[in-house]
Amino acid sequence: MASYNRVILVGNLTRDIELRYIPSGQAVSDVTVAVNDRRKTASGEWVDEATFVDVTLWGRNAEVASEYLSKGSPVLIEGRLKLDRWETDGQKRSKLRVICEKMQMLGGRSGGGSEHHSSQRTSSGQTAENQGGYNAQNADDYSADSGARDAQPTGKGTGYDDPDIPF
Repeated sequence: MASYNRVILVGNLTRDIELRYIPSGQAVSDVTVAVNDRRKTASGEWVDEATFVDVTLWGRNAEVASEYLSKGSPVLIEGRLKLDRWETDGQKRSKLRVICEKMQMLGGRSGGGSEHHSSQRTSSGQTAENQGGYNAQNADDYSADSGARDAQPTGKGTGYDDPDIPF
């Protein structure tokens, strides 16, 4: 029979990331993600419950997370479960953790990592200053292409392909 070991978590980091390197030079970081659950009890009251999950990030995921994320940052983690076993003072211990294979930063840049200034060129050739996030273009820039004043950007010429974004 085949096995399937896949975990997907969406939550917030419980502390700042501490990046370290193993002797082979590979980056590693252990983090804890708080995943909140809200449910109704039998009496009709809402109860909030947090589950804390230990996650290990390796390689580039660990480096990017340590650079851009901090305590409270929302994150999506996809990976697999791993059971760690050890013995302390004759007592056998075990702990489940998630080995991260994919990590997606959620939310804006505010609150996590370092913010930076960048310039982006609009489709009309003007330069717009951008601090810590995407600066939406003037609605007139879109109406010329789509014929509608409230059209949404298509990604072409909107700055989404900015080579300065590390992910």
